[in-house]
Amino acid sequence: MASQDFYGVLGVPESASPADIKKAYRKLAKQYHPDANPSNPQAGEKFKQISEANSVLSDPEKKAKYDQMRRLGAFGGFANRGPSGPRGAQRPQAEEAFEFGDIGAFGLGDIFSSIFGRGRRAEAEAPAPEHVEVTVSVPFRTAANGGKVPLVLAMNDVCATCGGTGAEPGATVTTCPECKGSGTISFGQGGFAVNRPCPVCRGRGQVPSQRCHTCNGSGEQRTQRQLLVTVPPATDTGTRVRLKGQGPRTRAGGPASDVLITFQIEPDRFFSRDGLDILCEVPVTLTQALMGAVIQVRTVSGAKVKLRIPVGTQPGRKFKLKGQGLEKHGQKGDQIVSVQVKLPEKLTPEQEAALKEFAGKMDASS
Repeated sequence: MASQDFYGVLGVPESASPADIKKAYRKLAKQYHPDANPSNPQAGEKFKQISEANSVLSDPEKKAKYDQMRRLGAFGGFANRGPSGPRGAQRPQAEEAFEFGDIGAFGLGDIFSSIFGRGRRAEAEAPAPEHVEVTVSVPFRTAANGGKVPLVLAMNDVCATCGGTGAEPGATVTTCPECKGSGTISFGQGGFAVNRPCPVCRGRGQVPSQRCHTCNGSGEQRTQRQLLVTVPPATDTGTRVRLKGQGPRTRAGGPASDVLITFQIEPDRFFSRDGLDILCEVPVTLTQALMGAVIQVRTVSGAKVKLRIPVGTQPGRKFKLKGQGLEKHGQKGDQIVSVQVKLPEKLTPEQEAALKEFAGKMDASS
């Protein structure tokens, strides 16, 4: 019976999240990949174990069944125990309480079969393309009004020279000596084996006499793709969009993965946001605040609207520009304007004299 602890292979606890499992697998696969360790056969064996562990723990259904068997002791627990002590000695209470027959019609072998596909010859399958996740910085006003932002996406894509085969153009291609052309190799023991793509030929079943000079036989190369990302109006930080089919491919002619974009909105030197409302501060002179005025205020859409400042306006007073905020799902916000009275840093002798005269009159009238 298999004794491999998949959690131990990936170095994660049983409580690890799918993201933790994926992160651990990627790190170990990169470290022990045969292409990165051509002179180390042990690395290839380690890569097989890592791939086997990931194939089970990354699949929710297989993981649930594996965890069930793990709790039942199938990987070094009850299944490997035997009676201890003198003949006829009583086993510990915990062992007496456990019988594999208690599992019922869905027995231990059935669980293994459902996890590993026992009795069926698995065909080599190209790995499903992994979606690319990226954070894109968006200017405040573009996020408010909607628009487009450029994105340069660096990624691994199918090699343009070999088309993903890994072979130098004109090279001779022979049957893979590791998998004998099947494209798969078997992991595990006995009836508990699972077939996975061969790490030597990458599931192709064939190896070239000369590796592609562009990708060194990996079948992929580092490329850059320039995209224009549409930003919906009233976009906020954390908003996500999906660009279908804009990511890399795993093989020539195969489907391209999606690009998952998370928007990060940049701050603006004039505007800020509260829900659908736009907030801003507008400076006015002391004269305008005391005597009243009509000023022009810039809106987030780029227009200018008139705002009447009443006589005796106090610093910090707020005014509402109706309907000049953001619009989303049929609702529209306002623009809230906060008035900040701007005082002169220095007065001329004439201004100082006039201000003293004014202050004296104000004191006399109070």
